[in-house]
Amino acid sequence: MRSSPRLLTLFALFCAFVTAAAQTPTPSTNSLQAVAALRSALTALAAGPAVNDVTLTGTAERFAGSDDETGTVTYKALPSGSRLDLSLSGGTRSDIWSASSSGPVGSWTGPDGVSHAMTYQNLLTDPGWFPLFTLANLSFSSSTVLTYVGTGTHNGVATIHISASQQVAASSGDDTALLQHLTQVDIYLDATTLVPVAYSFNIHPDDNALLDIPVEVRYSGYQTINGIRIPLRVQKFVNNTIALDLQFQSAVVNSGISSASFALP
Repeated sequence: MRSSPRLLTLFALFCAFVTAAAQTPTPSTNSLQAVAALRSALTALAAGPAVNDVTLTGTAERFAGSDDETGTVTYKALPSGSRLDLSLSGGTRSDIWSASSSGPVGSWTGPDGVSHAMTYQNLLTDPGWFPLFTLANLSFSSSTVLTYVGTGTHNGVATIHISASQQVAASSGDDTALLQHLTQVDIYLDATTLVPVAYSFNIHPDDNALLDIPVEVRYSGYQTINGIRIPLRVQKFVNNTIALDLQFQSAVVNSGISSASFALP
């Protein structure tokens, strides 16, 4: 598929903010309250040794219209990339996402075994499967602008709400606003334990970066494994309808996963 001029502009902007992240200080527009809450959440998730990689395995249920497929899931992740492999009654599926200095890349593969490149505007946010890495990437990126939205109730849980987006100087105000919109995510922390209970963002059709489709990833069933708190149930909702329900039974941390595991087919 030929890239549109707007997507090429977005790619250039993303490369600019990756470069800026390595060279510039944290933007002054960051909310100190939001930064403190996010750092506290990271401490609540992992107060011990550094976590370099994780492998989670368990059962999965996928919903698509009237289809309801069940099977198994294997999830592997580094801070800079993730791979979700599903073996379902309707066939196998995989999603790969990886960040790099030249921009994010990703692909998805369905039961026919054919790999498809993810559209660029849908690569600008972390997929959110493993909250420790998702929050760490937001917290320690100097191009991220964090906003403390406030306290409230989300899905019946008392939460602290933080919003985040990427900031980069652009050639036009419209492009800057578009990039900030495409990279905006919302994090909801349990007001008592400070662990994430939900992470939301938007995806977009391949041919329309301006059309938002809401996605929310919900976390529950936290267990402490190898010194880190891991949500053993992760659910993905698309357009307010459940699309995927993952229930992990085992976790392996710091097994030495190579970045080659996230190479695109």
